[in-house]
Amino acid sequence: MDGNKLSEYGRIAQDEDIAAPRKSGVISNDKHEDHELSDWGEPSNHENDGFEEVEEHERLLDPNFPDDDDIELRHIDSGRAASFDSEAATKANEEDSPYEEVRAAVRNFDEDLPCSTIRAWTIGLSLTLVGAALNTLFSLRSPTIGIGPLIAQIISWVMGRAWEKVVPEKQISLFGTKYDLNPGPFNIKEHSIIVVMASVSFSVAYATDIILAQLVFYKQNFGIIFQLLIVVSTQSLGYGIAGIMRKFLVYPASMIWPTTLVAVALMNAMYETHHVKDPTIIGGSMSRYKWFGLITIVSCVYYFIPGFLAQFLSVTAIATWFAPQNAVVNQIFGGTTGLSLIPITLDWSQVAGYIGSPLIVPWRAIANTLLGVVIFFLFLASSLHYTGAWYSQFLPMSDASTYDNTGAIYNVSRVLTPEFTLDKGAYQAYSPLFISTTFALCYGLSFAAIAALVVHTFLYYSGTIWSQFQNSTHEKPDIHMKLMRKYKEAPSWWYTSLFLIILALSLVAVLFYPTNLEWWAFLLAVAISFMFSLPIGIIAAVTSQEIGLNVLTEFIYGYIQPGRPLALMLFKTYGYITMSQALQFISDLKFGHYMKIPPRTMFTAQVVATTISCFVQVFVLNFALANIDGICEITQPQRFTCPGGRIFFSASVIWGLIGPARVFSPGQIYSGLLTFFFIGAITPVIIYFAAKRYPHSPVKYLMAPLIFGGAGAIPPATPLNYLSWGIVGYIFQFVIKRRHFRWWSRLNYLTSAGLDLGLAIGTIIIFLAFTLHDIDPPQWWGNTVVATTMDYQGKAVQVVLPPGETFGPKNW
Repeated sequence: MDGNKLSEYGRIAQDEDIAAPRKSGVISNDKHEDHELSDWGEPSNHENDGFEEVEEHERLLDPNFPDDDDIELRHIDSGRAASFDSEAATKANEEDSPYEEVRAAVRNFDEDLPCSTIRAWTIGLSLTLVGAALNTLFSLRSPTIGIGPLIAQIISWVMGRAWEKVVPEKQISLFGTKYDLNPGPFNIKEHSIIVVMASVSFSVAYATDIILAQLVFYKQNFGIIFQLLIVVSTQSLGYGIAGIMRKFLVYPASMIWPTTLVAVALMNAMYETHHVKDPTIIGGSMSRYKWFGLITIVSCVYYFIPGFLAQFLSVTAIATWFAPQNAVVNQIFGGTTGLSLIPITLDWSQVAGYIGSPLIVPWRAIANTLLGVVIFFLFLASSLHYTGAWYSQFLPMSDASTYDNTGAIYNVSRVLTPEFTLDKGAYQAYSPLFISTTFALCYGLSFAAIAALVVHTFLYYSGTIWSQFQNSTHEKPDIHMKLMRKYKEAPSWWYTSLFLIILALSLVAVLFYPTNLEWWAFLLAVAISFMFSLPIGIIAAVTSQEIGLNVLTEFIYGYIQPGRPLALMLFKTYGYITMSQALQFISDLKFGHYMKIPPRTMFTAQVVATTISCFVQVFVLNFALANIDGICEITQPQRFTCPGGRIFFSASVIWGLIGPARVFSPGQIYSGLLTFFFIGAITPVIIYFAAKRYPHSPVKYLMAPLIFGGAGAIPPATPLNYLSWGIVGYIFQFVIKRRHFRWWSRLNYLTSAGLDLGLAIGTIIIFLAFTLHDIDPPQWWGNTVVATTMDYQGKAVQVVLPPGETFGPKNW
């Protein structure tokens, strides 16, 4: 196939942006391949060789924390060359990446394939609309569930193949240019650009929680234009930073982005022509997509049982049913606001809702997270709670609300001025702020996680990061950079112009509306994002660990301008999410780099999908708030309790309205939590030297940042979510992976995607068929017993004060 003839495949304007061809080893391939999902590994080799730890990957992953994904990548690589044509195989034996991890996952050749086709854009934008809408709706639910890019990757393959077979091969004219409706076989580059659109659009905008906090909790409404401005600006401001950082974080071979390698490996595996059925394993005699479809249907139908017909199967806290009004029993065994000491659930939304599917996360990551849950949320939280720390006998064990000194929900309207700032006199006359035991502990652990990640990164990665940063400034281009030179680069002025436009929109939102955020504070937030993007981006590119700036930005603004809750939320979002979005865009650019997607097509796809998703999310959010009865209330029957918006509101009260000086500074109620900074800093040092002293002990698998920060979703998540997640993860990622690797390598990821997609479909059917029509679940014991418990009602408190009495300090 001649690269100059790609217009025959129906590209949209400037599709491939191909410059003059160079002798860079690009392979042309005219063959119509049979696009079947191949085996993801070579099972027999694994079982013969045993379950080995791969030493050569320890440079990227913690030397004391080997990641099981490395083994997966190696097995994908083992059968790769057999699926290429002979010319490609010959090329594969020539120049390749200097990094073993990249060689195991990424093809070292390019194919002249159409990418920006009508088919790719139609499927990509359709999934953008559906995914953004569903994930926004599901974000209001407790536990939250979501549709990830992996599901989009699988569904789009089916849609692309169906389009290839059904849509006629004819041309249409758009803006005077002719395009092919059916440009031939659905190819890997079309598929990749669809996945990129899903990646940037499926994540729910952080700013939607600002809207929730405003509308639901502060009763403040600036209108739809303000909502669109903050959502679009916070989601898109990072593009400018991403464009500037490409030179350091995308182009160099040393910037590997390990998490991207798994996505690349799976994408390549889907287009390998070598595929073998294995009737000796469950599901092995059917195609992978038949298995995926079966799991999706079963998951969807089954969810009607715990989600509507028999809700006691969702949180099976049996002890609370026998003592529904016993506070201690509900605190210890409850699964909604308790510690769930006996974690029983038959609801996939409880298992995967807050944390994601346990069938994806490596076992050692799960084990470190579980260790943190057991130590801090089962033992330490219960010890603190039942010894009266932080006046805990007057408060719930675990929830995301804020309380006053009578045990009631903190009435922010009593301490707000008409300008929505803190009324200090009213605050002194009303009450200090109190939070539940796990909520307080969550902040302490976040302090520890920040310190631990910095020290852990220095101990294990400082040499690697420094050497690879030095390489990034002068290293020679690798094969992938050479292959990408055939495509026109997206000019820097595209990114700069977009950044300035979004910056202007942000200033309009911040200054035109009464947000109480000063212009200089807004620019400071953007500067923080820009300043931290490179060092944190290097860490993420080398180690897969990303340091979040949410707590840091809350600390900074909470001290420099306390008493401004909305301003705090905006400062945190522009200071944290701008950097986070920039790194997400950069990660996607690296994915496109590995998949040989033209940079201009990548830019267009990312920007268009992001912008459309912002409008969809704002519309769906307002629709849900207007049409779901009791939304954001703790006892909402279909669990639309707005967990994200609730905790965002609570954080705005703690850090913005009241301010950290009145909560965490020395002499205040929660000042002891600052010691977690020291605990977090010293723990990696102890683990590091203990692992050196006892290299064959289990201590070498400990990872302090994950132990402290792995359970960061508690609250609003509960130990029930994490413990059940860990149990399922142990079964699939440890037992089945070791004992039945052939099944695991073939069907594990598709099983995970099927469970997630079936749950999403089941949830949306219940929402459309029952919730919107005010049809309640059947009233029988299996549904009513749950609602009778103090755990479900959020009232599991040991000491309830009579009217007029208070607890806590006399002065604050």
